[in-house]
Amino acid sequence: MSRRRHSDDNDAGTPHKRRRTSEPIEIEDRLESLICRVGEKSTSSLESNLEGLAGVLEADLPNYKSKILRILCAVARQLPEKLPVYTTLVGLLNARNYNFGGEFVEAMIRQLKETLKANLYNEAVFSIRFLSDLVNCHVIAAPSMVAMFENFISVTQEEDIPQVRSDWYVYSVLSALPWVGKELYEKKDVEMDRILLQVESYLTKRQKHHVPMLQCWTAEQPHEQEEYLDCLWAQIQKLKKDRWQEKHILRPYLAFDSVLCEALQHNLPPFTPPPHTKDSIYPVPLVVFRMFDYTDAPENSDNTSNVLHWL
Repeated sequence: MSRRRHSDDNDAGTPHKRRRTSEPIEIEDRLESLICRVGEKSTSSLESNLEGLAGVLEADLPNYKSKILRILCAVARQLPEKLPVYTTLVGLLNARNYNFGGEFVEAMIRQLKETLKANLYNEAVFSIRFLSDLVNCHVIAAPSMVAMFENFISVTQEEDIPQVRSDWYVYSVLSALPWVGKELYEKKDVEMDRILLQVESYLTKRQKHHVPMLQCWTAEQPHEQEEYLDCLWAQIQKLKKDRWQEKHILRPYLAFDSVLCEALQHNLPPFTPPPHTKDSIYPVPLVVFRMFDYTDAPENSDNTSNVLHWL
């Protein structure tokens, strides 16, 4: 009788042990689900969901910090459509836990280096854009972001490299400016002017032999076929002229300005673009396809140099 009870006790204990073993995995899955779903349609406001999620993650940092870091780094490069949602979340976490904010910035820099070495340039662009928006969320100090951009633009001075390499680094800087241009110009206007002058000088000298081969129409009328960097440059110039004002990028961090502005910021570690190697494969140049003229939709934009066309 006692032997049977002993056996029953063991049988009853086995599932209990399995539950205890699987509990951390269940919590990690729940954290991943919460992070990936934030910003989706909800009965609560986005601001309320972000504040609640920041509280949940802060409570779980002691036991699941590495998992939270991995998830946030992954969504930064894989879910660019929700970029401002996640930068705001990181900003709230940084305001609550400065050390975690620093570890996240370091993890993002490591990820950026890895994606560049692996020729994952689309993901690298998203990571750079994410880092730039962290300036708005008071996670990264503006001067260190400007310093990174200066290092990127310095690639245009390298010798014996393919043009597509320098093109990409110029593109990575220009494509981040709709998000962070206003903030950087408020803090480092002289340095930013110098960067844009270097970009302009580079664009006037670069070869565009690919345009005749890639353009869809042989005639320039009525729809001019624009080279992609020239087009983006014109849009950034107009955005600068408009004092970096646009109405199309979601900026949820503005609702938390009183909290985020009190947070301590981090400096990006020195970042040198990986050198060109024989295994480097850069994105190919493009020509912007124009089927319609801007006058076909005058209520949406005044001309193709409006950054709305790129966003």
